[in-house]
Amino acid sequence: MKIIKKIILALLLIFIVAQFFGPEKNEGNIDTVNAFVAETNPPENVLDILKTSCFDCHSAKTNYPWYNNITPVNYWLAEHVKDGKKHLDFSNWSSYSLKRKEHKMDELYEEVEKGEMPLDSYTWTHSEANLTQEQIDAIVTWGKKVQADYKKQMTAE
Repeated sequence: MKIIKKIILALLLIFIVAQFFGPEKNEGNIDTVNAFVAETNPPENVLDILKTSCFDCHSAKTNYPWYNNITPVNYWLAEHVKDGKKHLDFSNWSSYSLKRKEHKMDELYEEVEKGEMPLDSYTWTHSEANLTQEQIDAIVTWGKKVQADYKKQMTAE
């Protein structure tokens, strides 16, 4: 029984020390999405959806929940955000080529339409990010319009 107590004490000590370390936070400026917003001109209801359900993982600014201060949860969240930005980063929209923008818009509305986005792991703790069918339809309608605009621009070049 003494060995179990020592193991538990050692694990507790490791857990406490780990709290002093953590990954770099994604705490840039949310204004970096302004180029995306200006270019794609989402209606107000769609912009609200993007702010609530997308920007935390797909922009330079994440609003972290209280539990992000707990190691190892903060490492899991950091990896989650890093992966999200790898697939789509609204903050870097202006650096995307026209073809890439068209493709990203296609992916954006398809992922939402299929229920793949926002991720369940995000909506479990952010219930406000759960999308209604009306919100999904609004994203899809807007996304298809923006994608069509990009296609027109590509054929005009």
